Amino acid sequence: MGFELAGRGATAVVTGASSGIGAVYARELAKRGWNLVLVARRAQRLDDLAAQLSDVKVETLSADLAKQEDLDRVAERVARDDVALLVNNAGINGYGPFTEVDPQVLQQVLAVNVVAPTMLSRAALPGMLERGRGAVVNVASLLAFASAMPPNPLPWRATYAGTKGYVVTFTRTLAAELGDDSPVQLQVLCPGLTATEFHLTTGMESVGGREEQVHAEGGMPAGDVVTASLVGLERGEVVCVPGLEDPAAVERLVDVESVLRSASRSRGMAARYRS
Repeated sequence: MGFELAGRGATAVVTGASSGIGAVYARELAKRGWNLVLVARRAQRLDDLAAQLSDVKVETLSADLAKQEDLDRVAERVARDDVALLVNNAGINGYGPFTEVDPQVLQQVLAVNVVAPTMLSRAALPGMLERGRGAVVNVASLLAFASAMPPNPLPWRATYAGTKGYVVTFTRTLAAELGDDSPVQLQVLCPGLTATEFHLTTGMESVGGREEQVHAEGGMPAGDVVTASLVGLERGEVVCVPGLEDPAAVERLVDVESVLRSASRSRGMAARYRS
């Protein structure tokens, strides 16, 4: 079952909406008639975006989701009756060799990438289920599937990739928990390199200025990433990989997981571990 994307006066909450993928979600949802709650640290950027979306109601919430008081404030808004769509897009990378990254940076990466989407989903879902309509999109990354690959050319990313692996597992497991007949659609979006500001900072500080920038690495246009997500949401895709031509790869992942899980029924260790 897919999600009906006509806004019908309902509200969508988009975190990380001040640039990149989040800002594109805001624009595309506004075109479909969604009222919006835009969440990010950069209040001026949010105000500039809100001014462009004059055909729908737009609220802005300047919040740092790494701070508990700000997260609580956003969760309270997410839990209200008008919210039918939550896009957990906010994320920071904290790139760097694990043994050299400041522990405070790692804590912030975990807070924004893991704690925030978990708690905002928890705030949103009970009401959506009770009202019989809703969707939650959690933005992850294809780096969640690159654990065995060393850095260079990929970034130093142990913590970031771990958080995105959590987002993938959390979303897929929660979708299975809700079941195929649930009125609430879950999606985890797994883009590859995307043409945004994301690589311009580790995330402790926001990119300055009021104009959006693009990191030198380029990548898929953010508009294509969001279009794929919205089409996938309408089609009921739980895992959306915008650049993946063969969707059967996701089913093969499920098959491999089934083989691995078969070891849970073993009463003894595998032969290769016996002396």
